[in-house]
Amino acid sequence: MPSLNTIAPDKLVRLIGTSGAPVIVDVRRNRDSTSVPNALPLDSARVEHWAARLRTASVVVVDEDGQSSAQGVAAWLRTEGFAAEALDGGHAAWRSAGLPLLDVGKLPPRDGEGRTVWVTRARPKVDRIACPWLIRRFVDPNARFLYVPAGDVVRVAGERGAAAFDLADEAVFWTHRGDRCTFDLMVDTFGLGDFAGIDYLSSIVRGADTDRPDLAPEAAGLLALSLGLSRMYADDLEQLEAGMLVYDALYRWCRDARGETHDWTSHKPRAVRA
Repeated sequence: MPSLNTIAPDKLVRLIGTSGAPVIVDVRRNRDSTSVPNALPLDSARVEHWAARLRTASVVVVDEDGQSSAQGVAAWLRTEGFAAEALDGGHAAWRSAGLPLLDVGKLPPRDGEGRTVWVTRARPKVDRIACPWLIRRFVDPNARFLYVPAGDVVRVAGERGAAAFDLADEAVFWTHRGDRCTFDLMVDTFGLGDFAGIDYLSSIVRGADTDRPDLAPEAAGLLALSLGLSRMYADDLEQLEAGMLVYDALYRWCRDARGETHDWTSHKPRAVRA
């Protein structure tokens, strides 16, 4: 049973990727090349400085073993009004449980505010909404996305110290590889395929993004929603925010509800016996 003011790894892993997930703060002093997915690397000694920048109600703090600095940081955050817990057993317990680890060595450099920055083509449809959703839910909750004309993507990325993605350019790492789309590459490169539901979601995104609706029955529906959103919103960032809800719902269906059916009779109340 977890200690007071802690959360067990098997409970936290079910929250990651969902719209209501807590912000995860990694305060390890000696970080390696991996982290709990979607964790923000922050200095425990400066908690009073960065706490005000956390736009959230709940926080989970991760240290090396659950007995280092996490409890003290979580206690401070609670004085600031956060619902803050430490990860029971810390990073070591997460790793020992064989839970997914994010390969942080593949991340672009963070800006002065600790955010990763990504640049892609304007007027997104499928991949350019799906990838930002994946990044915000599993990689960096504070990531910034810049939508610019196609011819400016590489230049702007260089100016901003950002990562270009989903561009037909041999110099760009984050893009299609063969018959697989950028979303597939991010799932594979960051090591996110171990999250339940992600592999099937990848097949839906791939089918919608590469004109292969045969890959998953839901691919045609995702394409229809994506094209509809692109016509509803003139502002790409407003479209991204609307698309986040679509992918939140689709991920939860992939993870938790693929076996559920719905028809008129299945939801009728049972007859009451006299």
